[in-house]
Amino acid sequence: MKFMKLGTRPDTFFTADSVRSVCTEVATDLQILVDNCLYHLHKFPLLSKCMLLQALCADAGDVVELPGFPGGAEAFEACAKFCYGITITVSARNLVPLRCAAAHLGMSEAADRGNLAAKLDAFLASCLLRRWKDALGVLHSTRHYAPLCEDLGLTSRCVDTVAALIVSPDTALPAKSSTSASPWWAHDIAELGVDLFWRIMVAVKATGAVHEKTVGDALKAYARRWLPNVAKDGLSLSADQPFDDHDAGSDADVKQVTTRHRLLLEKIVSLLPAERDAVSCGFLLKLLKAANILSASAASKAELVRRVAWQLEETSVADLLVPSLSCVSETLYDVDAVSAILDEFALRCAAVPPAPALALSGSPDDDSPAHSGGHRRSRSAESVSFDGTRRSLSAAPVSRGALVQVGKLVDGFLIQVAKDPNMPLDKLLAIAEAVPDSARPEHDGMYKVVDTYLKAHPEMSKSARKRLCRVLNCRKLSEKACTHAAMNELLPLRVVVQVLFFEHARAAVLASGGGHAVAAADLPSNIRALLSNKSGSSEDEEADRVDEQRLQALAAGASGDDWSVEGLRRAASKIATLRMKLAEDEDYEDRDAADEFARKAGLARSASLRFREFCAIPAGKPKRMLSKLWPLGRSGVSH
Repeated sequence: MKFMKLGTRPDTFFTADSVRSVCTEVATDLQILVDNCLYHLHKFPLLSKCMLLQALCADAGDVVELPGFPGGAEAFEACAKFCYGITITVSARNLVPLRCAAAHLGMSEAADRGNLAAKLDAFLASCLLRRWKDALGVLHSTRHYAPLCEDLGLTSRCVDTVAALIVSPDTALPAKSSTSASPWWAHDIAELGVDLFWRIMVAVKATGAVHEKTVGDALKAYARRWLPNVAKDGLSLSADQPFDDHDAGSDADVKQVTTRHRLLLEKIVSLLPAERDAVSCGFLLKLLKAANILSASAASKAELVRRVAWQLEETSVADLLVPSLSCVSETLYDVDAVSAILDEFALRCAAVPPAPALALSGSPDDDSPAHSGGHRRSRSAESVSFDGTRRSLSAAPVSRGALVQVGKLVDGFLIQVAKDPNMPLDKLLAIAEAVPDSARPEHDGMYKVVDTYLKAHPEMSKSARKRLCRVLNCRKLSEKACTHAAMNELLPLRVVVQVLFFEHARAAVLASGGGHAVAAADLPSNIRALLSNKSGSSEDEEADRVDEQRLQALAAGASGDDWSVEGLRRAASKIATLRMKLAEDEDYEDRDAADEFARKAGLARSASLRFREFCAIPAGKPKRMLSKLWPLGRSGVSH
């Protein structure tokens, strides 16, 4: 660290009876009170260099009081020693208080040539602002005298110098360089107050010489240093505070500290680089958690939500679990924030739709955001931009892998929130349906969500269970999931019937060597008649119709040999399981079926009743079995 010595005389100041004086042969003729410390000094050396003392002595005589002196008694004594020619040492640690004290006393060139203020300015420009550690030390000390340093231009000079040293390739690196992914300068400026840090980062970004990924790493280091620890059970505030006017010895009010941390968070959000991958999605979600707890502004939250959506496939379920502190919602996690993220993700899919070759199926998915009018909305109406370039993020296509990854992420999130007893069904279904069907090549994760929610909400009504199970596609369940679903007593009976039917049909197709379902035109005429005559007015009837059509289409995909006696016997164990379950609820199902299908004006019976008859068919009469499973239509069928 560089230093400068001013003066040549030895130190002759001494203390006697709580009074500081100087040892000379001439009696003192001036008393100055600074911070409860009384000085007995001489007028001649002081008044010749201090314009303030000249004016005060002309008005008050030989006794002068200097309340609120910048730097206190220590800085005043150094200035007094300079007036006496006594040696003083100036370095980056004490230059700022000395410069502020010299300015307060009026020790400028107007009072005397070669005065203290001019010497300190020359030392600052020629030595201290040329070295990284010294420039940073001077800048750090300005926080104690912020208003006066701003007036003197010290703060702006130091900020510009530090920013220039950051972008300069000739800057000598400090001895202890960072071992993390952060740039070498990030750890040092992370010790500054939030206002100084913000000004440096703005100056660095304005040069355009630093990569935005590097800027993002510096923001991450600063947030890790100062932002409070966020946990599910609340907020843990750090002992240190990154604010220039913070008094470390005071018992700060929690509300005031929270407000300051909120301002810190909002400034970090405003500094986020425009580049898409400049910061990780996990870091953005941590900022969103902190914003949720600190009650940050709606603009900051909207910006974080938008950025998370643009790189959603990179995050994890743990990062997505944002604690909820809302007085309106009683849920453990902020599902509204996740819903908003998925809305923004839908906009991303709609803005840059994936190529047809990347889709999981041969045709566009009708449920995908790109083809669903319900997902279209004004982006400017729900997102706030901090500058003109925020919306110019690179619109990366949503590839098949990214879409599947988001589907797994949403299913994992829903499994966690489904455990919450206060989780509303409507919000759960809204999040489940927010991703396109092509994002779920299999529905094992969705089945876990349904099973978890049913276990956490045993009081659900039958209609609510049906609504919940409509998000399941039984054709996409694995063999393991089908086995579990067949034994799951919490599922509606109709879903169990579907699962067993699809599993048996799949096994029959595999046994016959077939791997695809036939088209609707290839179905037998009695099944085609059933599909054409099926109708219903209520929501439940419509769901039953769709489910039954799926069952019939899959059954028609198998050849005639698939429904042989041997094929039926291979599923005997599963059918026996269903038969036992049906027997327990036989009376209830009969009444329910009678009421339901009376409204359907004598059309085809429900899948559960047909399957019950199917289970009771003797093994030696396959033709009678088929006639009972699929009743003939009005027109005859010829094969």
